[in-house]
Amino acid sequence: METIFSKIIAREIPADIVYEDELVLAFLDITPVNYGHTLVVPKEHYINAIDAAPETLAHMMKVAQKIAQALKKSGLADGINLVMNNETAAGQEVFHAHLHVIPRLVDDNTYQKPRYVTLKEDAYQETKERLKAALAE
Repeated sequence: METIFSKIIAREIPADIVYEDELVLAFLDITPVNYGHTLVVPKEHYINAIDAAPETLAHMMKVAQKIAQALKKSGLADGINLVMNNETAAGQEVFHAHLHVIPRLVDDNTYQKPRYVTLKEDAYQETKERLKAALAE
């Protein structure tokens, strides 16, 4: 499947690459939340974290940690959000796995705390049982 990220990996379109190794490419997001917002993308195509190889996900997180440390060291971040949207319902727009490393600054107000559902005990217990059953399969 060809995506904007596969074209970047193939060097068919330009990107501001900040890190590369045999498994991943990391480059600045062209629509950043804050300066330094970086995407860590596996060179092998996976749609998202749900179908990616666990070893690839682990490596993506290792690289994201390295980038997060560099963002803090460079003074570009006070904190870091690591975000991976998986499937359309979760906000995924490019269907090639990618991990956002988002620098945060004190009081930048770029993300708001999510709203939470009101917990109902019977629904909570049903949720637990459904999840446990699916994990056991």
